[in-house]
Amino acid sequence: MYAIIESCGKQYKVTEGDVVFFEKLDAEEGKKVTFENVVLVSKDGKVQVGNPYVKGVKVEGKVVSHGKAKKIIVFKMKAKKNYRRKQGHRQPYTKVEITSIKTATTTAKKVEKAEKVEA
Repeated sequence: MYAIIESCGKQYKVTEGDVVFFEKLDAEEGKKVTFENVVLVSKDGKVQVGNPYVKGVKVEGKVVSHGKAKKIIVFKMKAKKNYRRKQGHRQPYTKVEITSIKTATTTAKKVEKAEKVEA
């Protein structure tokens, strides 16, 4: 089972147990994060495509850490004009471990199982 989620203006393909690097999210380390903008879900060969998002599907994850990526150098130059600018950039990121992909059917099945256990 996998899902394609939309976060930070990008789309990511995730499965349970994956570790994904997102652009910096406003969440503390160790906290749970929920992604509700799910574009596509595939389970047992059946594919659900949203318009624009699939209803009733959530992807949950846990924030592992925050950090910065490797430095890239941005160098601008105009020939014969004595114009040179050198600038570095390190993009902040959030490392997230995907814990579960919850669809509407899996949550309904869990509720039914809980009701059977109680009875």
